Amino acid sequence: MAVRGIRGATSVQENSAGEILDATRELLEEVLSRNGLTEFEDIVSAIFTTTRDLNASFPAEAARSLGMNAVPLLCASEIDVPHGLPRCIRVLLHVNTERSQKEIVHVYLRDAKQLRPDVTSAQ
Repeated sequence: MAVRGIRGATSVQENSAGEILDATRELLEEVLSRNGLTEFEDIVSAIFTTTRDLNASFPAEAARSLGMNAVPLLCASEIDVPHGLPRCIRVLLHVNTERSQKEIVHVYLRDAKQLRPDVTSAQ
């Protein structure tokens, strides 16, 4: 079994705890579903980043609310690149999986779809 990285991103309309947590839960549920992950035991760790305009809540709280209580989680600030997508939440999950690198499904939702137009799930 290999450890693979799964990327995802989403966006919110405003800097509020409710929006950040709802959008992060939606993103995580899509990533898990599209990659056939049913056991949190298969998740090695998760890194969340937010753009500097989001600070009302830690996205990791959404993961905890889904039951990822034993998964190591880390939140950080995204690099403040000029003209970057505002109000964006990103995640990198490290997972144990039998899937090949080509079988991994990266998920981009809401305005974050524009970040990776080359990724099928962003369409």
